[in-house]
Amino acid sequence: MAPAPPPAACFSAAEVQRRLAAGACWVRRGARLYDLTGFVRQHPGGEQLLWARAGQDVSADLDGPPHQHSANARRWLEQYYVGDLQGDPEGPVENGPVASASTQKTDPVMEPKLKAVDWEKDLVDWQKPLLWQVGHLGEKYDEWVHQPVSRPIRLFHSDFVEALSKTVWYSVPIIWIPLVLYCSWSYYGAFAQGNVQLLAPFATEYSVAMPESAFPGLFLLGLFLWSLLEYLIHRFLFHMKPPSDSAYLIMLHFALHGQHHKAPFDTFRLVFPPVPASLVIAFFYLVLRLILSAAVAGTVFAGSLLGYVIYDLTHYYLHFGSPHKGSYLYHLKAHHVKHHFAHHRSGFGISSKLWDHFFHTLTPEEPHQKTQ
Repeated sequence: MAPAPPPAACFSAAEVQRRLAAGACWVRRGARLYDLTGFVRQHPGGEQLLWARAGQDVSADLDGPPHQHSANARRWLEQYYVGDLQGDPEGPVENGPVASASTQKTDPVMEPKLKAVDWEKDLVDWQKPLLWQVGHLGEKYDEWVHQPVSRPIRLFHSDFVEALSKTVWYSVPIIWIPLVLYCSWSYYGAFAQGNVQLLAPFATEYSVAMPESAFPGLFLLGLFLWSLLEYLIHRFLFHMKPPSDSAYLIMLHFALHGQHHKAPFDTFRLVFPPVPASLVIAFFYLVLRLILSAAVAGTVFAGSLLGYVIYDLTHYYLHFGSPHKGSYLYHLKAHHVKHHFAHHRSGFGISSKLWDHFFHTLTPEEPHQKTQ
């Protein structure tokens, strides 16, 4: 049986105001207080919306407009709960004197992470590696993995293997942009020398000579091809629903993508780690090389690799960036966050919504009229 939760801390209006004046972003639902300071840049509606509501009751905002927040969004908010407001919860939080030392003694550590294991809610022990645990969740896995939490994840017992499963975002351009430049330069040189055929050597009798002017078109074709691959991989591989009676397929799904949906703001799990990415990239190049000549395959590969870099960096920014309201990236961020929190069976495009338009998988709009 799960241990009883500790009693909630209580804060006076003056204590809350002191924290707001110090730069914190606290909001409330009725008498319940939440510290959203660490979440403001991640908010899909923009950080300015949260700062404008600091110290206020956000109950009506959760119901919309501009949209009604999902059950996952409301569950997410509870991770930032810090205590209750003393006094009349309907009254405004006004300026007041700084709390005395005696009133600050209940000041909690503002770390919105679950400390104890609640097997009824968590289903896993967060103090242990998760990969071997999720395989035993069975039919509960699909619902559990799509209930996001704000905490880092550990997958493996081995420190070495665990390190290979994580990376910082800037490893992507540092590792792959030089390869894009090298391939572009070397294969453009091959085109400039002439005698480039379209197909691989085994099909030379059916091949077509490729002029130097074909290089930019093939490079752009690679970019376009990646945008389609990005969509197809995300939709049909990352969002496959593993059978509930297969522990290994559940573990595979969690390692590939389920971990990201469970902890969407785990800083070190937002871009592909270099080692597994290298294996996939090498496979993609070999497939191209089996069909196309070296120069054509290398040029398409360079464009696709640049598309991958753009995709991974865009993905990271959509989680941690704060784009200007109304911009392309602002709408793309809202589209992606809806995929995480409300519509994980749609909205599969990351760097663009092109293929979501084409395949009719856009996240649904939410026409919502606020009751006056």
